[in-house]
Amino acid sequence: MSTVCGNWRRHTRSLRASYKLTGGRGDESAVLRCLSEANAGDDHEMEENLDFFKQDDLERKVMTPRYSLLREIGRGTYGVVYEAVARKSGARVAVKKLRCDAPENVELALQEFWALTSLEKRHQNVVQLEECVLQRNGMAQKMSHGNKRSKQYLRLVETSLKGERVLTPPEEPCYLWFVMEFCEGGDLNQFILSRRPDSQTNNSFMLQLTSAVAFLHENKVVHRDLKPDNILISEKSGTPVLKVADFGLSKVCAGLGNAIEGKEVEDKNKNVNVNKFWLSSACGSDFYMAPEVWEGHYTAKADIFALGIIIWAMVERITFIDAESKRELLGTYVRQGADIVPVGEALLENPKMVLNIPQKRRSGRFDSGLPVWSL
Repeated sequence: MSTVCGNWRRHTRSLRASYKLTGGRGDESAVLRCLSEANAGDDHEMEENLDFFKQDDLERKVMTPRYSLLREIGRGTYGVVYEAVARKSGARVAVKKLRCDAPENVELALQEFWALTSLEKRHQNVVQLEECVLQRNGMAQKMSHGNKRSKQYLRLVETSLKGERVLTPPEEPCYLWFVMEFCEGGDLNQFILSRRPDSQTNNSFMLQLTSAVAFLHENKVVHRDLKPDNILISEKSGTPVLKVADFGLSKVCAGLGNAIEGKEVEDKNKNVNVNKFWLSSACGSDFYMAPEVWEGHYTAKADIFALGIIIWAMVERITFIDAESKRELLGTYVRQGADIVPVGEALLENPKMVLNIPQKRRSGRFDSGLPVWSL
């Protein structure tokens, strides 16, 4: 296993800040605003009966709840993630609350919503969205894609398209709540690095990851931010099951992707090859970005590059220390003097570079897992 804490020439290409896991804080129990199945398809905004009480010197609103928030498990620039429980079934869920006051926040939230709601079938290795709720002014409305009768939904789309605030003034915050399946095993970094190397687990994870990416591409979804942080682990079945998550930078290449322009009828059944659907937004996370993403001209094949980086790092246990979070993360790189450089960036600078992948020795041990320059 190779770990480096070197100078990383950091480039911020992603609009989304990663959620960092935090310890459970039971004193922050709260309840998610109640949801109504009846208002899923119209512009009705459900009013709630609000009461107030004081707990730990904090004033809280209490509503007829369908979910109770148990603890905060993640926090980022644009929102908070909670562990919650469904009052009726007792099932644990993850609830992500995103503040939709700035255009970039709205764009991230809508891209995740569009990607997950575009999947007509479920896949065991893609995180499942249970429902999405728009909260504003003490009222909640269940979100449904393409509902042109919903003024709030159309305002969100307008905010994203125009790049300027059109939804609410600052004193009237708007939030999107994503209710998703809960993954108790943490992310791929935590799972792999807290256990001894195991070839059976590696093989299983490789098959699961490739299956998930193939499914997404078959459904015209390009993830664009595949990395160990965005791969969660569910252990409900007794064996670890990977779940590709966090679709804030994703792109739907047909149907829903053109729905804003009113072309969803023509495009829904159109056979689009995601490997010929060109994208130009240079977004993602540096260590997993393909060279063509850095250039701003790429297709879904960029996800395959990220997949290769993840699998290589997982099998060889290649890690680095993130300069900001100080966390040890899985990821391959090349050395350039005192710097460690993302593989994609290095290939962009020197397309003739050859990566020497370590070969297993007869003793059963591996050579150094550090990629090197080979001209």
